[in-house]
Amino acid sequence: MKKNQVLFTTQAAMIAALYVVLTFLSNALGLANGAIQLRISEALTVLPFFTPAAIPGLFVGCLLSNILTGCAPFDILFGSIATLLGAVGTWLLKRWKWAAPVSPILSNTLIVPFVLMYVYELPGGIFYFMLTVGIGEVLSCGLLGMLLLHIVKKSRILQQ
Repeated sequence: MKKNQVLFTTQAAMIAALYVVLTFLSNALGLANGAIQLRISEALTVLPFFTPAAIPGLFVGCLLSNILTGCAPFDILFGSIATLLGAVGTWLLKRWKWAAPVSPILSNTLIVPFVLMYVYELPGGIFYFMLTVGIGEVLSCGLLGMLLLHIVKKSRILQQ
């Protein structure tokens, strides 16, 4: 039983660290925050397909990334909750491989636009932000995430 707890904690910590590093990379390219965002780290939201340890790992990674990149407090909270809900949804839908990115795409597309409009008061409307955030999520979760899922499944790195 202790071995499983160590494995769970190690996987969660590694996923959180990887999320932070990839968000910093996106941030350095000017893509991590704002109306148009493409967080490479969001590709990791498919990992709950393989292990439930990815759920706390993604949440903590997103929380730390939002804090370290200087996001507003409500963005830190609600952006991290969006990633958490997406990760939980991926885990719940793990019976269907093709559904892995659907929950993170939906949760971020529905939550983040309200943060952009009401917290940052960016010009544009909710539907504009849903479109821009949604496109970024489709690219990062749908395209990169499914590529990652295929690679991890083939290599069996996260098989328990």
